Amino acid sequence: MALSPAKRHFQRTTAAIEAAAVAGPSQTMEGATAYEHQLAQLAQHRARLKQVQSNQGKAELKAQLLPEYVPYVQGVLEAGNGAQDEVLTTVMLWRIDAADYPGALEVAEYVIKHGLNMPDRFERTTGTLIAEEIAEAALKAQKAGDSFPLSILENAAAITAEQDMPDQARAKLHLAIGKALAAIPDDAAAEKLETLAEAKQHLAKAIDLHSNCGGKKDLERVERLLKKHAVPVTPAS
Repeated sequence: MALSPAKRHFQRTTAAIEAAAVAGPSQTMEGATAYEHQLAQLAQHRARLKQVQSNQGKAELKAQLLPEYVPYVQGVLEAGNGAQDEVLTTVMLWRIDAADYPGALEVAEYVIKHGLNMPDRFERTTGTLIAEEIAEAALKAQKAGDSFPLSILENAAAITAEQDMPDQARAKLHLAIGKALAAIPDDAAAEKLETLAEAKQHLAKAIDLHSNCGGKKDLERVERLLKKHAVPVTPAS
């Protein structure tokens, strides 16, 4: 059931006021009226999700449910001081599952900035999870011959740049960025040498971090194109 504009405004404002009143990461949002309401709703939605066996079906249901959390999330992101918030971290994860990557990164930036803990059932840190999940989504699309927004990959890389994570996780992100940059037809390569040079850097970094990441053929193609269209150096007279 869609929320009315008045209801959305009320939830957003209430969440902002309550989030601003909590000191920071050492505290939680427990006891705040808006937060407790969202937790109760989250429990109901999780019960609904348990009735769905298909992962695709779960993702579709999450996409339907997520709008109900938008006012609360907006309020917390606008005024929050980084208190522990299971609703916020869950929404971040659901947005990834529902392929709302810009929305997930919006929350991830707040979560990483304030060092919020992931729910206990998750072994990966927020930085690792964001880097891997978005990179894997991009690599899956690229393998199928589809495109994936480069801006999302670059945003994920920027947000997680200072986060500690396994080399293989960061390699996936560099690989996905490198592949996105290298997606240039051979006959257009001469006009895109700077982009190809940037692709080479990311592909080489991915291979350096994880030699079996799967980017060697892409790197060979990029290097071949760069060599073919290299600008001749005129000897000094």
